Amino acid sequence: MGRNEHMKRNIFLIKKNKHSCFHPNNSMTIEGQVGKFLKINCIDDYYQKKAYHISLLKNCSPIPGNSKPYIWKNAELNDEGNYTCIFFLLNNARLFNVTKTFSVKINDNRNTIPTLFGKRINYVEAELGKEKTLNCTAALKDPTDILYWNFFNNSDNNINIRTLHYRDWNAKGLVSKFLEIKTVKKENLNIWYNCTLASAEILETVGYFLKKKEGPADISRNIFIIALVSSALVIFLVIMCVIYRVDILLCYRDLLRRDETLLDGKEYDAFVSYLKDSQSDNGEENKFALEILPEALEKRFGYKLCIFERDIIPGGAIVDDIHSLINKSRRLIIVLSENYISNKVKYELESGLHEALVERKIKIILIEFTPIRDFTFLPQSLKLLKSHRILKWKADKSLPYNSRFWKNLRYLMPAKNPQTVFSLDPLGNELLPVFSKFQPSK
Repeated sequence: MGRNEHMKRNIFLIKKNKHSCFHPNNSMTIEGQVGKFLKINCIDDYYQKKAYHISLLKNCSPIPGNSKPYIWKNAELNDEGNYTCIFFLLNNARLFNVTKTFSVKINDNRNTIPTLFGKRINYVEAELGKEKTLNCTAALKDPTDILYWNFFNNSDNNINIRTLHYRDWNAKGLVSKFLEIKTVKKENLNIWYNCTLASAEILETVGYFLKKKEGPADISRNIFIIALVSSALVIFLVIMCVIYRVDILLCYRDLLRRDETLLDGKEYDAFVSYLKDSQSDNGEENKFALEILPEALEKRFGYKLCIFERDIIPGGAIVDDIHSLINKSRRLIIVLSENYISNKVKYELESGLHEALVERKIKIILIEFTPIRDFTFLPQSLKLLKSHRILKWKADKSLPYNSRFWKNLRYLMPAKNPQTVFSLDPLGNELLPVFSKFQPSK
């Protein structure tokens, strides 16, 4: 019994048959007549939209020559059986099968209704120089019923074509008439060959359009087209890999769960040095270095930063402290702006450049916080850094955690297994980073 505060409903469970793909008590009956249109369609208002694949089986086995989830044809006696639709669903990485079964019954009323079998329009391939035979079958009611072929050919010489008559004595009234083309020529192609059943009750025609079978030249053309499409696909994939190179590398790094910080003797993942006016204590650079960077890199991506103004107790030897902290860090993040450099920050920069370019012990990441028009105040050795290690902060555009800025910064940081922290709204959707008021660590 399923129940909620609005309604209740009964759910009936039927145990699956171990030796079959359906249960006989859980099927719908479809009745058809020989020669009449039979339609079996795997349709479900709910599961059809959710299924990633739908199959149609007859008596729990694939139907020869039919890979589609439906059958539309004129009914024959051998069409009788159990047809099972299987809706393949994928939910939470698990595969589920939902089935729908039709029990098809075919009635043989050929004794009362003359019937012409087969699809009304047929396209048939024929190979030049080879023999081709077309088959037309009907159930006749009266001796006056006739089955005959007719076709239009520009050539007056039709000795290449003949018709053969066959009657199945085991099936009352079942007649086949064959159209045989001894040697297929060009004049036999691209025309209609019509088989007509004429009786007192009906006049029906089945048409066969004969077309040329693809030869080696056509195959070569198809191979060329496939090669062209494959090349275009490869070029597209290469372009996508170039555009989303950082995303792919970050995903690869997460899948391998790489960690470059183990056993390297370093205490911090990055030392943050931000260039600011010595008279400015509450500028945008301060907020970026003391709030935005730690909120993202530490709380979101699991890195450990060293920020001198936040993590070092005043009173020590500043120069010695800075040099020691840079040695303990795996990266040096320098936040550039148009403000002047104080002597302390200038030493941080020069010490980091010495470690990066001479000692090869640390890698530098430059963040252009505001557009810089004049770089003359910076050391010339900065020109030796690779251009991809200079990131540009674009205010609100760079703020979301999935922005290109944070992805590039994570790529330049050492590989690490972060402890992910999410910022969610009341509905559970991920939001932009939420920055609380900065409080210095004790």
